[in-house]
Amino acid sequence: MSEAVETSSPPEWAINRSFGYVTGGLSVLGTVWIFMLMLLICADVAGLALFSRPLYGVVEMTEMTIVPVVFLQLAHALRHGRLTRADFFFSPLKRANPRAAALLDIPFLLVGAVIFGALTQLLWNELVMSWQSAEYFGTRGIFSAPTWPFNLLTTIGSAAVTVQFVIETAQIVATLKSMPRADRNRGVAMVTGGLILFIAALSLVIFGDFDRVTLGILATVFMLVMLMAGMHVPVVLCAVGVVAIWLIRDNPTVALNSLKTSATGTINKFDFGVVPLFVLMGMFTAISDIGRDAYQVAAWWTRRILGGLGIATVVANAIFAAVTGISIASSAIFSRVAVPQMVAHGYTPQFATGTVAGSSVLGMLLPPSLLLIIYGFVTETSVGKLFLAAIIPGLLLAVLFCITILLLARIRPDFVGQPSGNDDLPPETLASSARLLAPIALLVTVVLGGIYLGWFTPTQAGAIGAFATMVLTVIRGRLNRKNLWEVLHESGQITVSVLTLVIGASVFTKALVMSTLPAVMVEFTIASNFGFWGVMLLFVVVMIVMGMFLDPTSIIVITIPVIAPIVVALGTDIIGPEVLIWLGIITVIAVEMALLTPPFGISVFVVKSIVGDLCSLPRIFLGSLPYVVAMAVMILTCMVFPGIILALI
Repeated sequence: MSEAVETSSPPEWAINRSFGYVTGGLSVLGTVWIFMLMLLICADVAGLALFSRPLYGVVEMTEMTIVPVVFLQLAHALRHGRLTRADFFFSPLKRANPRAAALLDIPFLLVGAVIFGALTQLLWNELVMSWQSAEYFGTRGIFSAPTWPFNLLTTIGSAAVTVQFVIETAQIVATLKSMPRADRNRGVAMVTGGLILFIAALSLVIFGDFDRVTLGILATVFMLVMLMAGMHVPVVLCAVGVVAIWLIRDNPTVALNSLKTSATGTINKFDFGVVPLFVLMGMFTAISDIGRDAYQVAAWWTRRILGGLGIATVVANAIFAAVTGISIASSAIFSRVAVPQMVAHGYTPQFATGTVAGSSVLGMLLPPSLLLIIYGFVTETSVGKLFLAAIIPGLLLAVLFCITILLLARIRPDFVGQPSGNDDLPPETLASSARLLAPIALLVTVVLGGIYLGWFTPTQAGAIGAFATMVLTVIRGRLNRKNLWEVLHESGQITVSVLTLVIGASVFTKALVMSTLPAVMVEFTIASNFGFWGVMLLFVVVMIVMGMFLDPTSIIVITIPVIAPIVVALGTDIIGPEVLIWLGIITVIAVEMALLTPPFGISVFVVKSIVGDLCSLPRIFLGSLPYVVAMAVMILTCMVFPGIILALI
């Protein structure tokens, strides 16, 4: 079949390969600039601290370059499948019937091409205006620069992703020509039937006479349907948001301007620089062997405890979480470090892999946490306060995981295994342990201490932390040209996947606000006497269910703009003025459960990809189930005792 495709559509494949060099080149520009931002912000902090002379223009340059950095890498992310999409329906369909999945993908890709094509036109108009008016940013006499080069890069990135959508559509069409006629007709009939139903429903909405609130409800329904069908999440949020604003305001110009202002005016803040910088820090940490050292120390000091290597994995993950804000890095590292050790010492593969997957979620709760950063942006709450609020719940969750392991080892030894003696582990002393953990303690002190003491903003702390971790990696001899490029490339792709969700959520949130749906929901909830705790329990259930289909960042940017007004209205008198901080910790713990629940379970999939045939996917999910239960207990505990979260604020 592949040979038939190659010979039947050489122009499409050739164009795709050639354009790949373009998208790769644009991605390199964006990736390298993330590294340059780190150096610029570090130089600014050093200049102010050592010479009382900041590097003028760093804040302005950071704000102006975040949008181009994202858009320059967007086409490359789409090309390599890094643009977020829900796999609940699409991936099983692709495995069962690749032809039907390919046909379904055509309208998805075309919608993306239309959205980004319209955005490219708007960005081009803005580029022309900035050129003709000689627009600049900064302050004359101190630092100023023209805006048109940055607008040009953003426009080029938007145009590139538009072309990539079109090329992928054409490539699928060309591939379908090689299908047997019967298969092609059957797939076309199935997908066409679904599209007819969808278009009929959409036409009813467009030409029907609905009030604003009803349009807001219908927009939410359409958004969920298209998410579940497998359309790229940022495209869904933008497309539904634009159409909803168009219908609510009865003005396409307002809708398209909302798209442009969300694309260029949402993430162009200095605070959003924290996303690529903390991701960069996490990527450097992943290759620096910090995780291996933490596990080695924890394994030795817990070797006499029942289930000791499992507890060591939890402890090492908690330590590692303090210097990285992404759980995927923890899953990858400890799958290589902890699983072989545990299996070799008699633990079952199910328990070993489940423990790694389960404890890896600590990276999303213990600061610095990327999810807490995203939540802070969405709710406009202090990232520093969120970090402080997460410390006690994060440590308690780690303790609860350890208690879970002890109980399992006593009650279900068949689940845990029959551990052998651990005296063959590398011996440690207090001095050797301190030496191995000193780099971690230094990084935590510099990054989190700098934020809490007011020395750095979170963005500056991200830059300092990334630079310090890079230096540590160099000193340890773990950084070479290949590793550096992988770190930068992965940091860029994660940044794109996160910030495009923020942009899409901004468009959809504007539509919801115009529909007045959130305000109506607040009034309805108060009048229904459902109560604050009833709302919270329902919210947690919804978060867990959504976690079975969507990634954690998507869940936060979609649900929090809707639920936050309700929680503030009902919960301020119960929890206090910091109710949104409290909600943030509850949200992250609930979303963490999504990392371990099928069918999405990204942490489980990461572990599976590394351990291979050692343990099947269902058994890894089963092995992580006790930790899901522990997180549910933690949520209930934080609800009953809110002071656990708010004690340090």
